[in-house]
Formats: sequence, C-alpha cells, structure tokens
Amino acid sequence: MTRKNEEFLLTIDGYTAEGSGVGHRDGLAVFVPGGAVGDRLLCHVIKAKKNYAVAKLLSVEEASPYRINPDCPVFDKCGGCAFRHISYEEELRLKRQKIEDCFRRLGHLDVPVEPVLGGNRLRYRNKAQYPVAQDKDGAFTGFYAGRSHRAIRCEDCLLQPKEFAAINRSILSHLATYAISVYKEETGHGLFRHIYLRKAFTTGEIMVTFVLNGDTLPHAKELVAGLTGEFPAIKSIYLNSNTEKTNVVLGKTSRLLWGKDAIEDILCGVRVRLYPPSFYQVNHSQTEILYQKAAEKLRLTGQETLLDLYCGAGTIGLSMAGQIKRLIGVEIVPEAVRAAEENAQRNGISHARFLCADAEAAAKQLAREGIKPDIVIVDPPRKGCGETLPETIDRMAPKKLLYISCDPATLARDCAAFAARGWQIHSATPVDLFPATAHVETVVLLFKSEIDAKKVSAKLQPEDMNISGSREKRARTESV
Repeated sequence: MTRKNEEFLLTIDGYTAEGSGVGHRDGLAVFVPGGAVGDRLLCHVIKAKKNYAVAKLLSVEEASPYRINPDCPVFDKCGGCAFRHISYEEELRLKRQKIEDCFRRLGHLDVPVEPVLGGNRLRYRNKAQYPVAQDKDGAFTGFYAGRSHRAIRCEDCLLQPKEFAAINRSILSHLATYAISVYKEETGHGLFRHIYLRKAFTTGEIMVTFVLNGDTLPHAKELVAGLTGEFPAIKSIYLNSNTEKTNVVLGKTSRLLWGKDAIEDILCGVRVRLYPPSFYQVNHSQTEILYQKAAEKLRLTGQETLLDLYCGAGTIGLSMAGQIKRLIGVEIVPEAVRAAEENAQRNGISHARFLCADAEAAAKQLAREGIKPDIVIVDPPRKGCGETLPETIDRMAPKKLLYISCDPATLARDCAAFAARGWQIHSATPVDLFPATAHVETVVLLFKSEIDAKKVSAKLQPEDMNISGSREKRARTESV
C-alpha cells in the first residue's frame, strides 16, 4: 500500500486530463505533475488515497524521448503550463488521443478525430490576469501554483506579450513609491488585488484594468500619466472594484479612468470592440484558424439562417455573416448582447439580430415568429450544453449543428446526447488555442442521420454520462 511521504521509482505511462504524468505502482494510479511518458522518476508521495496517489517529482532517473528542457524558470512551480517539458509534437499527439479517448469511453462514439492544428507556443495570449502579492522582497505579480491560491512570482510569462511584464513593473514601482497596500486573500485586507491586461494583436492597442479591494486608487493620476507616457500602446485604463472575498478576478463595477472605453481588434476581417468583461478567445491567430475551419465544415451557400447560441460578443457568427442570409445570436449576458449589436453595426452587418435570452426562451420566441434556423452553432463554457439544450436544438430541426468545445469530456457527453436523438458526427477537428497547457479546442460538425436513435440511446449508461466529480476522479476517467 502506497503511503504519504513514501519515495520510490516510477515509470510514467500516460497523462491525466490536466496534464500530469501517470504511472502505476502495485495497481495504483500515481499522478506526477511534470512527468512525461517514458520517464523513470524518483517520486515523493504528497497525497495517498485508496484509489490513487499524487506524488512530487524529485529527479528524472531515465528521461523520456519526448522530454525537453523547460524554457520557463518557474514551470515546476506555476500552474499555468502543463507541457513545457515535452516536445510540441508529443503535446499535439496526446491532445488528439485525449479527444479520441473521451469520445470512445465517455460518449461510446466512434468519431474520426483529425490531427490537431498546432500553433506557436510563445507569447500567444492576448490577455492576462495577474494577482498582486507580497513577500519579504516586496510586492510582485505572478500566477497561482497548481491547485492552490498561493501566488508564484513570475516576472515575465512566456505565454504573454513581452510588454505585459514591463507594464507590471511600472505599476509595482508606483505601488512602492506611494506605499499602496496589497490585498491579502487570507485576511481580506489590503487594496490592490489584480492587474488585468488585454492586447488587441491586430491593432496593438492595450487595455489596463486595476482590480481593487475598494473604489479609489491613491495617486491614480500619477500612475495613469506614468503608464501612458511610457507605453503609447495603452489606449484604455479602467478601475474595477471587487470587495468580495472570492477567487473571481473582476468585480461587478468598472470605471473608465483614462482613454477610450474599449480597444479594437480585427478577427477574420471583423472589427471587434473589447471591454474589460468581454469574452474573447485568448489566441488570435489560432482563433482565426478555428473559425475558418468551422466555416469550411458548414459549406455555406449564402442562403442559410444561422443561429449562434452562446454568442457572446458575436464574433463567431459575425465572422460568417458575409456567407449567410441571416444571423441570429443568443446570449444571456446583457453586456455581451450590447457588444454584439455594436460590433454588427460597426461592421455594416445589417442582417444580424441578437437576443438576450437563454436557449430555451430564444427557441420559443423564434418558433412563435415562424423562424427555423438552417444551422445552429454552440460554443458553450467548459461545463458544456447541459441536459435540456440537445432536446431544445433538436426541436428546432436545423440541417446542421456545429459544436465548438473547450473540454473534450463535456463534448463527448453532449455529442452522445445528440446521437441519441438521431444526430451523426461527421468529423472532429482539434485546434490548439492553448499551446503548452492541457487545454484544446475542438470543432465538430453534426447532422441528422437515419440511424436508429433507440440503439444509440441504449448504449448510454447513467454513469457514463456523469463526468462531474473531483479533479482526481476526472483525471482517472480521462487519462490518456
């Protein structure tokens, strides 16, 4: 029996959904962050349960052929990247395998998964949320250690634009000059909580948001003057108030301190305005590939009515607006709906309409109006579509359904629910929007088939459709 604080040699033979290496000892799964398939590691157990254990990597005794030297000095401490220690070819292979495994094991579906469309591992993110913390050496910015809320000092993250690090240093210097306190999560005291930065990669415009445990920032004018003088790319500076004891970064109230109320980017030829709370894919170049691949799968003729559920600021639907007859977007967040309407207007797209409603309410409204979509697009959050949406979409009777997913497990579950209603998956195309991390985006085309829905439904057991639970349980279920 494996016990806490025990040390032993372990061979890594797989990965969890979160990117940790997996080995087996006496039939017990042992998860080791930083492990690579083929490694033989000396490990120290930090958690021992009946069905699994978690261990810390002490040393690499025999290196995997896929192992490379991490190019980040805090890779082994920060929880941001899972795969900076393996080759990108191996990362793409295992991401594809994870998607195949989820379809097969969680969805009981035989889905052809194409090779992952890879991107650049360096400086691809267009936004970052940095906790501001303090240690004996003073205030610093960084990221949280894996599975914790313990901030790790990181002066320059290799996923972020280079200028973000310089902006952070300037802000920290201001805090030191004017003795502005730093928020402490354990006590709820202190003023400055986070630095939230966004960059529009096409235009180069940058937005800065100070997240405070309060409503005012001492010497804000001096900070704004210093930042805008040093960084001409900064076009917008906000103050966000978050006084709740929560791990959510942004509070409900944002106030413009200086500059434009939004920065502007161009995505697939569509000009998009970005505000502090706007949802926007973090990888500009790979998002364009994702949207282009989605349009290719749909084979648009110019005569379609397209319904874009979870439309956010409308970027997916608006990117296809020139190839369809009518666009209807549905989003439950009022601010996002206003942004979508604004984006349509600024791009001269007059055949777009946006509804502030959930999918069920929108479906009923469109039915009353006699509107039947030819195509439905869903791009849900990580939790997926939920229990009722597949039935709601099925009642609309579209010819095609395009599902864009950021979580292979919920994608497999939802595709199984659609398959039970007679939908067939044509293909799945992964696009790596998050290189060096464990996440991957997948675009799937579904259409109505003549298969016997009852036979498909009979394959699905309740325990197979339930993918909730602890991280360790998910990791065991989805290990590849």
